[in-house]
Amino acid sequence: MMDTDRIKGNWKEFRGRVQRKWGEITDDELDRINGSRRELMGIIQKRYGMAKEQVQREIRDLEGD
Repeated sequence: MMDTDRIKGNWKEFRGRVQRKWGEITDDELDRINGSRRELMGIIQKRYGMAKEQVQREIRDLEGD
């Protein structure tokens, strides 16, 4: 069973998409969260002042790219 709190697919590839979309997120932060959806969402919400639902939607969109 897949851990539902982890970003699907290849984290290294996905983190590149994250950095292109949310450029203020640092390599160190991405290394620390290591694919944790919950931690990624928290950083995006705090850094960009976005609502949880919006962040969830945008992450899902990135996964589909």
